[in-house]
Amino acid sequence: MNSRNSDSRHTLFKKINILSLESQYIFSLLLFVVKIRELYKSNSDIHSINTRRSTDLHPPISKLTFQNGAYYFGVKVFNHLPNSLKILYKEL
Repeated sequence: MNSRNSDSRHTLFKKINILSLESQYIFSLLLFVVKIRELYKSNSDIHSINTRRSTDLHPPISKLTFQNGAYYFGVKVFNHLPNSLKILYKEL
């Protein structure tokens, strides 16, 4: 593929159908959350009030050093997904 140094990596990755490193990391975090889904609770499991965040996963309470791990950060990434995808997760 002919490309120059000034070409955007994003457009090149799209042309050859591969994910960027950041996208691969986010994808692997989401797969991790799905794989260990029984360890997480949703907000609707914690309280019975029907809110717009009821489909979000309840973030684990932890020490600050733990918040950089995949277990905690996966919840943050998952909670940014659209509700239609979160509902599919709950049906698994």
